Amino acid sequence: MSTAILTGAPVAGSSLEGDLRELGFDVRSAADAAEAARLLAEVPAGRRVALVDPRFVGHLHSLRLALTDPRFPAAAVTGALTAQPEARAALTRALATAGSADALPEADALPDAVAETLDAEGVSVHRPELGSLVASVPSGAQQRHEARAAVSAVDDEAVRLRTAVKSRDGFFTTYCISPYSRYIARWCARRGLTPNQVTTASLLTALIAAGCAATGTRGGFIAAGLLLLFSFVLDCTDGQLARYSLQYSTMGAWLDATFDRAKEYAYYAGLALGAARGGDDVWALALGAMVLQTVRHVVDFSFNEANHDATANTSPTAALSDKLDSVGWTVWARRMIVLPIGERWALIAVLTAVSTPRIVFWVLLIGCALAACYTTAGRVLRSLTRRARRTDRAAQALADLGDSGPLAEGFAAAFKGAARKLPGFAAPVIAAAGAAVMIATAAFTGWGSPWLCVAALVYAVLSGLAVARPLKGALDWLVPPLFRVGEYVAILVIAARSEVNGALPAAFGLVAAVAYHHYDTVYRIRGGSGAPPRSLVRATGGHEGRALVVSIAAAALPTSGFTIALTVLAGALALLVLIESIRFWVSSNAPAVHDEGEPA
Repeated sequence: MSTAILTGAPVAGSSLEGDLRELGFDVRSAADAAEAARLLAEVPAGRRVALVDPRFVGHLHSLRLALTDPRFPAAAVTGALTAQPEARAALTRALATAGSADALPEADALPDAVAETLDAEGVSVHRPELGSLVASVPSGAQQRHEARAAVSAVDDEAVRLRTAVKSRDGFFTTYCISPYSRYIARWCARRGLTPNQVTTASLLTALIAAGCAATGTRGGFIAAGLLLLFSFVLDCTDGQLARYSLQYSTMGAWLDATFDRAKEYAYYAGLALGAARGGDDVWALALGAMVLQTVRHVVDFSFNEANHDATANTSPTAALSDKLDSVGWTVWARRMIVLPIGERWALIAVLTAVSTPRIVFWVLLIGCALAACYTTAGRVLRSLTRRARRTDRAAQALADLGDSGPLAEGFAAAFKGAARKLPGFAAPVIAAAGAAVMIATAAFTGWGSPWLCVAALVYAVLSGLAVARPLKGALDWLVPPLFRVGEYVAILVIAARSEVNGALPAAFGLVAAVAYHHYDTVYRIRGGSGAPPRSLVRATGGHEGRALVVSIAAAALPTSGFTIALTVLAGALALLVLIESIRFWVSSNAPAVHDEGEPA
């Protein structure tokens, strides 16, 4: 139970106490700041507390946004302020500094004065965007009447439903899913369901869809397409439920981020199994689709991490993009071109139902390749036309996303002096050269050639040289995705060249385990918790170490032994990264990260 302290004389006819109790607060009254401080000291240290002016008039949802959102240590709207346990000490000091209620002008609200004091002391106080919602402290009968009229003029529940939907989403999601999924979210909230339960239901539905696809029958494919669409409806619902009821959590952020990839890639595997039942081997296409989609995401993550806190971060290309955003149809066209998850899943579901897995994968590969070219070209152009100065934090984030292991670290230390003399564009060029050497050798030498091991060593050397100095160049954000290309595509090509049953499915499992590790790294960084421990990265070998191990296995083992080696490696890596990931997300205090709905 949280505790709310009303900081002044109660107002006759007010429903404020009832609203606060509905929000889960134990309500107490204090005549002045001194008594509020005394009551605050009596509240157990682990509880959230709130200061609320008894004259407050506003929507219940404005209070909900200010007082119950778990993501912020301190938050406020006019007339109401809350502090979670980590901000309690600062609140106590600010309450003492603000003085007694008698020392304030009669029209002033003590919570507002305390919030200003917190701001002055450097404590971050979140102030939610209320839009058309009302939050006010009227000082007289006439103002109170006007405030109540303003509250009555706006439908609180309609605003709550509208803001449950993300302000920036794809065309398919916005017009084909969100118009009804928000009501499913409200239905779930009223029955006490949590976003994590809905997220889990979405995963289970997608896994059942993958199982239906694996049957290889037309009926199974039709059922798989329908279930995949329903899984996406639930996927939208969990976020809308979190925004509707403000049920944010660290676990929820992790589940939402990782389950999307698990669902999509499990579905790829189901399609490949279904095709195999019909005599068509499409495992190479399934693995290619997973590689392409993961590399696309790494491009997004790397670019955003490199630029979100950069200074002088403007360019003519960005200005043109902002100008196009003011023209309605171009916004939707540009969002659809990049094949976001809604459009992509709708495409996969429809094609599954009416065509074959081979057609599904070819259309997906072509569409995602065009989308990747469009987004990457735009970001390269932005990077070349802006004169951004990247921070040490951004350089460290890019290094962490690179996932360099002991070999690359050792070569980076050896080349540290020489790397300072290289031109600014050298890092991505060197990383691209290393990936090209690795992939070309895998593709054009015979199976079991020792040259593959030599190429893997060259790849490790060039990878170390690429990260030997801080990644602050204009195009250095390309280094992590180029490392992903070098590792993932090399594994794909080596497995395909083995021409033995089971090698490509084993490679699919290996890349899936490694991709999970890379996604986990991304979401830790985005949550402000930093990368996984270096001990985990070293234990997994880093991207260059894994490429070398696969190359040695291909050169030294017969094809049947190679398949077993890939399977064992995939299982060991999956076990390592999952144990550490679950330990971190269950036990850490990393902040929850969710997209916001649009202002009312």
